[in-house]
Amino acid sequence: MRCALRWTSAACALALAACEGGGTQPGNLRFGQVGRIEAVLEVPLQVDQGLMVQELVWRSSGEWTLREAISYKGQPGDENVRRSPGDPSQYASAYASLITQVNEGPGLSLFVSDLDPAVDPTCGVARTRVRFAIVDDVRGDSIAWTRCANGSFNSLTPRGAAPGETASRVVQAAVLAGEFTLGDGFRGAYLGSVPFATLDRGEDSGTDIPEPRVFTGPEGWTEFWQAHRGAPEAPPPVDFATEMVIVAGVGERPEAGDSVEVRRILQVDGGTVTEVFERVPGDFCSPAARRHTPFHIVVAPRTELPVSFADITVERVPCGR
Repeated sequence: MRCALRWTSAACALALAACEGGGTQPGNLRFGQVGRIEAVLEVPLQVDQGLMVQELVWRSSGEWTLREAISYKGQPGDENVRRSPGDPSQYASAYASLITQVNEGPGLSLFVSDLDPAVDPTCGVARTRVRFAIVDDVRGDSIAWTRCANGSFNSLTPRGAAPGETASRVVQAAVLAGEFTLGDGFRGAYLGSVPFATLDRGEDSGTDIPEPRVFTGPEGWTEFWQAHRGAPEAPPPVDFATEMVIVAGVGERPEAGDSVEVRRILQVDGGTVTEVFERVPGDFCSPAARRHTPFHIVVAPRTELPVSFADITVERVPCGR
């Protein structure tokens, strides 16, 4: 087999070994046995208006991090980060198992001649772009494959993966990485949400925002924005024929560190429900006394009216995050 020019030297050696049926790696270490796995999903929302990105980084020590982000028309809306709970070493054996499978497992090995890492497909609307990468710290080398599929980490399936018959291997590797780390009860931070983009967020609004509110038309929008900013400036452009503005707020808070964020905008029977989270320092933090009014203002595609708000969820975060 001739290796493609974009293949790294270590990856070529592994692929050749796989083609010869050996599967034994140099130095008796499988590729990535000491290193990390990266599984990145780019999930389109509302055809091509928005995007949800889920980026899982899993280290051989067992520690993992999942970063999720949502955007609308190329503008960021929100980001959420989860980390492995408890002792990370409890995930180390599962990492080693997955590395074994993607190196030499029948039907799952990624180091085969007809699974070219140089392929960079255009997945099109409504299809998830799946990137699975292995970084080998011992060799100082890495390799990645990108293919197309359906779903997020909640529903990702190798069925219908493309291009090529072996594309399902890349997707299945990402599925297993998610299952081994996130677990069966995982629910994505933005699961089911329409896309949205941040117009402004921070801890000090020029006006009191005691509770969330929505602007489905231009009435009052300019006046609110100028009061919020404390200046007679024009608000960000919003096409109220197709868009709406959601303002998340919880009123004045007495200690620094509190923040507010729109997390999900859900279309349900008979309207739209928006979920707002208030993030507060954890029980063992010592935030400074400071009166402030946290807020998050977003624009989103116009959805079914009326727009209501779920009870605000309070989320405690580690100190300094």
